Amino acid sequence: MVTRDQRLAEFNTQDVPPTAEPVQVLCEDKSGTYLLPFVCVHADGEWRNAGTGDLVQARVIGWRLPKAG
Repeated sequence: MVTRDQRLAEFNTQDVPPTAEPVQVLCEDKSGTYLLPFVCVHADGEWRNAGTGDLVQARVIGWRLPKAG
């Protein structure tokens, strides 16, 4: 099983991506960490689903550029 620290090492946890840059986000709740199944954008201090524009209702703890494939 991958540890929280191992998973966090794959993500940027210090900065936010450029505005409207589609990225994968890592979220965390009381059960652990999880990757959202859709790309998101960060704009005006909020995370949104890049496809629908819906506000992400989760605690985002990291982001990365989408992996190819």
